[in-house]
Amino acid sequence: MNSLSIRLFLLVAVIRFAAFSAVELPGAKSDGSILLPNQWSLRPAGRQIALGDFPVNIAVHPSGQYAAILHAGYGSHEVITVGLSNGRIIGRTTVEQAFYGLQFSRDGSRLFAAGGDEEVVNSFQFDRGLLSAPGKLRVRDVSERGVISGVAATGDGGTVFVTELFGMSISALDVGTGAPLWTLPLQPGAVATDLSKTRLSANPDLAAAEKRAAARKEKIDASAPFPYACVLDEPRNRLYVTAWGATNVTVVDLATRSVVAQWATEEHPNELLLTRSGKHLLVANANRNTVSVLDTGTGHVVETILAAMHAEDPPGNTPNSLALSPDEKRLFIANAGLNCIAVFDFEHPGTSHSLGFIPVGWYPTSVRVTPDGSTLLVANGKGIVSKSNRNGPQPGREPPGSVREYIGGLMQGTLSIIPLPKSDADFTKALAAWTAQALKCSPATTENSVLSKAPRGNPIPARVGGSSPIRHVIYIIKENRTYDQVLGDMPEGNGEPGLCLFPESVTPNHHKLAREFVLLDNFYVDGEVSADGHEWSMAAYATDFVEKTWPLSYGHGARGKFPYPSEGAFPIATPARGYIWDRAREAGVSYRSYGEFIAFEEGTDKPGHTSLESLQGHFDPYFRTFEMEYPDVKRAERFVSELKRFEREGEMPRLQIVRLPNDHTYGTARGKLSPRAFLGDNDKAFGAVVEAVSHSKFWSSTAIFVLEDDAQNGPDHVDAHRSIAFVISPYTKRHFRDSTMYSTASMLRTMELILGLKPMSQFDSAAAPMFNSFQAKADLRPYASVPVTVDLNEKNDALSWGAQMSEEMDFTREDAADDLKLNQVIWHSIKGPDVPMPAPVRAAFLMAKDNDPD
Repeated sequence: MNSLSIRLFLLVAVIRFAAFSAVELPGAKSDGSILLPNQWSLRPAGRQIALGDFPVNIAVHPSGQYAAILHAGYGSHEVITVGLSNGRIIGRTTVEQAFYGLQFSRDGSRLFAAGGDEEVVNSFQFDRGLLSAPGKLRVRDVSERGVISGVAATGDGGTVFVTELFGMSISALDVGTGAPLWTLPLQPGAVATDLSKTRLSANPDLAAAEKRAAARKEKIDASAPFPYACVLDEPRNRLYVTAWGATNVTVVDLATRSVVAQWATEEHPNELLLTRSGKHLLVANANRNTVSVLDTGTGHVVETILAAMHAEDPPGNTPNSLALSPDEKRLFIANAGLNCIAVFDFEHPGTSHSLGFIPVGWYPTSVRVTPDGSTLLVANGKGIVSKSNRNGPQPGREPPGSVREYIGGLMQGTLSIIPLPKSDADFTKALAAWTAQALKCSPATTENSVLSKAPRGNPIPARVGGSSPIRHVIYIIKENRTYDQVLGDMPEGNGEPGLCLFPESVTPNHHKLAREFVLLDNFYVDGEVSADGHEWSMAAYATDFVEKTWPLSYGHGARGKFPYPSEGAFPIATPARGYIWDRAREAGVSYRSYGEFIAFEEGTDKPGHTSLESLQGHFDPYFRTFEMEYPDVKRAERFVSELKRFEREGEMPRLQIVRLPNDHTYGTARGKLSPRAFLGDNDKAFGAVVEAVSHSKFWSSTAIFVLEDDAQNGPDHVDAHRSIAFVISPYTKRHFRDSTMYSTASMLRTMELILGLKPMSQFDSAAAPMFNSFQAKADLRPYASVPVTVDLNEKNDALSWGAQMSEEMDFTREDAADDLKLNQVIWHSIKGPDVPMPAPVRAAFLMAKDNDPD
């Protein structure tokens, strides 16, 4: 290369760097905040202690000197003990399984932890921060399905009561003998599953896939209680139990071992807190933004506490943990969705009022106050750190499992230790400063109005109910690709060519559409995997049930007890405001689903079906959902045939949701289509749909929105959540790169504004609409698809790199295969066996302080 070429190369590099450096990207900011991919920020108060994978519960030792933290994520389950005087980890004790329940005995000599699908309560002796003499109190045989969730011990430590999440039961155990005493079924047959007929592979990845495929076969009563937490009221000889899947607290008389009452709450009641006098029972309602305060004498609601930042906020707070100061004058509520603790004056129950908010880490799952009232403790389920996964896939030299950086277990949690001022005046002053910081972290407004300003004449209305020349929306959902994997080779965008697996030669229509319309190179999906990704894609929210069970389904599913929790299989997974089709029905907007939340009987030609009432009569029963043996080209043909029918009839549904899932690929399984063939099929189908719509009578009033449900199956040099996305319409700009920071919720908000739909959650309500991708004047030029050049019938043979590895994977459902191994297979099958696979950059969000080595 001569000197002139070098100078030109450097000049281009400088220009590109200047252009991209001006773009707002996720990560640490100069003001000390952390910008998340969903446009929210973190400014955590106090000191942060690095923990393990998804801490879910904190138990404070009666002495106030120690805390135990239970972990129940995708990775190893454990109990971590921390010394509160210095914030140092004292011990880490691995358990086979955990879920939620954690409690010290009254004298602090023992610790009890729920054992999840191992069907036990783990029992330990406790001494100065160390756990010893591990024991298991068995509730039922491990071959049966109970799933131990809540734990409550009597004052003398002789009896432990538990809730069985999927067994829909309450059980009592004798701690001395370890024997079960009795079981009280709450709703027999609410979830009918014969696990003996569920063929589970020895390979945990295959077993997880089999359970997800089996989820739709389960017979689930819509009123199934899913008992979650329990708290003991010894003076009244009662046990209070939250019905996570319903809207009540069950009251059990322990003398008669019978249900004597059900007290009303709001949706998804989870953690309970009983006041010292026993007069009031507080219940966090995760699917709303509230806490119910119940009078235990009458069962009546004394007051409903709204923990939202603004009075009119839609659901999204996800309150899931409660704590009272020792004098019971202040109530602390963990808002998992808002990454903050809401603080209330609780001195006079019935007249409680908000005091402010304390910013913490990402998805706080537990909040506790030390016995002396000096310290607030918060477990941040998803942590507060930004880092790359440098221990990603390395064929032939895989890193140890303890450092394996899969996105499902990448976001390690933290413990926030926050000193609380002693005097009321100092507390008020500190809380005012914390509240100001917490409000800065939220992009929401008090009126739930659009925060960003629409350019003059923009076709996207600035408010719900505004007019738009766009009448029809087509929403296409694809599977699991990052931006760099597909568009990383485009010099027009912020891509890393070395990470591009499916360049323009494989995906010519993806590239042409990005080039002719809008190239989105700063778009992030809100979900981590398909289980929460499809929920976020359709609801701008994933419930606490989905968030707390998908890591177990994906990482701890060998016994078949944690099913795939998403896509309409379980009523308990449904968000408070439902899905986008529910909002369309509410607004009188016509809608139709093609494959999304639709199930088919495998190996048959029978029409599809759905468990959702709002989709009945609003889906195509002959459009196949996720099914790798069925080509996307045929799906496109089916949709185009429907489009032509609508043209003949004169109108089409205003909202249509179309699934094109085959960019998931089969890896290099012998005899299956190659990754190139699958991406070629997906690309051809994508181009065909856009071409047909652009040549139809509806083109002048249509916008097509396209995204991946999640981005878990690949590397990206910016963030693990960054993914490909498209907006295609006569009203989208042409030959334009839009590097505005957008998310799944942004796309949903844009569609809602076009169709006149109310937001579904605080996340689409607060998200920036995609104004910058649109223009006032329509450009009606249609799209001409380009032929794919790869062989759509190309199959893997025995010599294909990773053929044996692929044959050990399962592709019956999305995310069934190990995504790290699958990504290795795809990389080397395309790039060659000797080309090293670069490590992707993935983000969780942690701000370490003091001497923390992590």
